[in-house]
Amino acid sequence: MWQRTTALVACVSAGAALVWLFLPGHGMAWLGALAGAVAWQAWDHRHWRAVLAWLREPKPGDTPELDGAWGELVARVRRALKGANRKARKAQARLQEFLSAIQASPNGVVLLSKEGTIEWCNVMAGEHLGFDAKRDLGQRIRNLVRDPLFIQYLNQRDFTQAVEIDGRQARPGHPQRIAVQIFPYAKGRRLLLTRDVTALQLAEAMRRDFVANVSHEIRSPLTVITGFIETLQTLPLNDAQRQQYLGLMAQQAQRMQALVEDLLTLSRLEGSPPPDASQWLEVSALVEEAAAHARALADVLHGGRQTIEVQRGPHAEVAGQGSELASALGNLASNAVRYTPAGGHITLGWTVLPDEALEIWVRDDGPGIAPEHLPRLTERFYRVDRSRSRDTGGTGLGLAIVKHVAQRHGGELLIDSTVGRGSTFRLRLPPARVLVPAPSTSAPAGKPHEALSAAGATRS
Repeated sequence: MWQRTTALVACVSAGAALVWLFLPGHGMAWLGALAGAVAWQAWDHRHWRAVLAWLREPKPGDTPELDGAWGELVARVRRALKGANRKARKAQARLQEFLSAIQASPNGVVLLSKEGTIEWCNVMAGEHLGFDAKRDLGQRIRNLVRDPLFIQYLNQRDFTQAVEIDGRQARPGHPQRIAVQIFPYAKGRRLLLTRDVTALQLAEAMRRDFVANVSHEIRSPLTVITGFIETLQTLPLNDAQRQQYLGLMAQQAQRMQALVEDLLTLSRLEGSPPPDASQWLEVSALVEEAAAHARALADVLHGGRQTIEVQRGPHAEVAGQGSELASALGNLASNAVRYTPAGGHITLGWTVLPDEALEIWVRDDGPGIAPEHLPRLTERFYRVDRSRSRDTGGTGLGLAIVKHVAQRHGGELLIDSTVGRGSTFRLRLPPARVLVPAPSTSAPAGKPHEALSAAGATRS
């Protein structure tokens, strides 16, 4: 302010001095002072208009070059604008990071206006509810999601609980359930969240089925045992009858024991860490052991009227838990024995694939399995022929155990079957767990060899 006052005084004084110099003694100095004031006013107005024009559209490269108070004002405004722009850029960057985080969320997020139109949403919300996250901005949510349960949820305006509707990818045999909940905020606006709960519902259904199946599997032999006990307690029986009933009771007790052991095995597999690669096992020993158990079971079930042979593959070792792999192969072999009738042929073997993965397989020429049953064979207690499996002592958990063992070792269980021609079950283990020694190398079982085949590499 003092700079502008100084400039005004200087202009007035200069004007008065000029008039006094050129017109001395006429008393016209006041006219010069007035002229100086007018000149200062014109100069100041010019600067004011330049500053005003710049303030209306401030551009960093178009700043007016002014002196005095107006120059200081422009400098201060320019610094303030730079600070504001810097803060705005930071705020915009944080907003973009926040929006990117919401876009990456596995849950859907929709911002609704007071009228129920979509102000913003992430891609996952569009996938869950079946609309386009960009094209449908500004559309009313009730026009895009027409599920009756969702419309009722909107109309009743009670958002304390979520509502579950079918997702856009739901189809017969492949359900998709989406949980939707609304949270009001900011004077009528609403936040809509979606979550895919299909896996949770399937897990809950599997849990209910598992409990029901376990109850049924245990109740059946218990009913038989209870009936025989009542018979022994109430009826006079001779020694032969008593021994017969006791033998049947022992058979049912063994069935329950096998069921409990398989359940404990599954629980142990699911609750323990994957096995490391420090223990190396001879593949031939694992396969021969499974074949021996299969022959013993065939003697009991079919009187030895089954042919069980081993087709030996290349010498190889596998890293893993010996008891788990033996259990998996034993279950595959025993399943083949149980479902292949007397006179059938069962073959066990192994091979090393071109990518150095290992496949151990069990093949039978039994009745085969229809295609619709194949996806469910590894489910707990799932049986293609329930009565036959129980008659032969199966628990319905064998293939579930095999699948878990394969997954824990980084592998998979593959099943091929043709009705009337038999089935092949292949346990495939990854190259990282397979060691193929060179033919000339001989090393003790259970230890990794130093020399490998030309295609192999050191495993650890």
